[in-house]
Amino acid sequence: MARADKRELAELFRERLAILIARRGEPPGRFAERVGIDRSALSHFLDPASTRMPRAEALADIARAEGVTTDWLLGLTQTTADAAGIAPAIQIEQTDNGRGDTLLASWHQEAIGYKIRYVPSTIPDLLRTEAVLAYEFGAPETAKAAAKADQGRRLLAYTRRPETDMEVCMPLQTLEEIAAGSGIWSALSPGDRQDQLDHMARLVEELYPTFRLFLFDARNRYSAAYTVFGPQRAALFLGSLYLVVNSVEHIRALTRHFDMLIRAASIGPDRAADHIRQLAGARQVTRS
Repeated sequence: MARADKRELAELFRERLAILIARRGEPPGRFAERVGIDRSALSHFLDPASTRMPRAEALADIARAEGVTTDWLLGLTQTTADAAGIAPAIQIEQTDNGRGDTLLASWHQEAIGYKIRYVPSTIPDLLRTEAVLAYEFGAPETAKAAAKADQGRRLLAYTRRPETDMEVCMPLQTLEEIAAGSGIWSALSPGDRQDQLDHMARLVEELYPTFRLFLFDARNRYSAAYTVFGPQRAALFLGSLYLVVNSVEHIRALTRHFDMLIRAASIGPDRAADHIRQLAGARQVTRS
């Protein structure tokens, strides 16, 4: 009986998979690449003589990429419009309603065991000093500054876990501007700027190799601020909101963009701490 059930389940899944491929009007190989499964695995799934089924993670990837539910893929529901079981491909999450920091914490928690790829808007959250937090978000006693400080502490604790794998890419110019007190850092005191660079250098060295900082030249490359939380989601930071990407295809595109930034990096993680120390000790950190 169990064998018959498995054959029936595989047949239903095969039919639903064929519907999705036909709906896209693309070759099976292209479909497999886009949803994130091996071509050979797809061939087995489509083979009438096979009872092979995907693992839960692969099933969820197919459902997410195609905008259907896993229940529909398994033949448990009848309509492709029933997508309540998965997240939409793109969604908006507000950050100015007090929920942004909570979302970030939950996304990091869900991504434990996966690589985190992070392009910060200025200084990575977990590397900010309290003085810089107060400078960017208001006096230390304000709710926003306190929330950001708490978020930074949680991220730092998260990064110290042995299973953490985090890569950060940021422009060289961000650190140079801090050292020189230029741009948005012009009103931050020289002492606070010096402390920020010293603090960054210590943590970058301490956390390596599970935390790896890459520095690229913003004159040659550009990137908006975003984080890729393993294969599950990516979030682009747009100021007062996050553009959250749940589509496998889009997450892979952002991952490829991040890998391009790494290949173009002028300073790798083995040299990042020393480079920051050189900036901290250079004449750019003026005391005037």
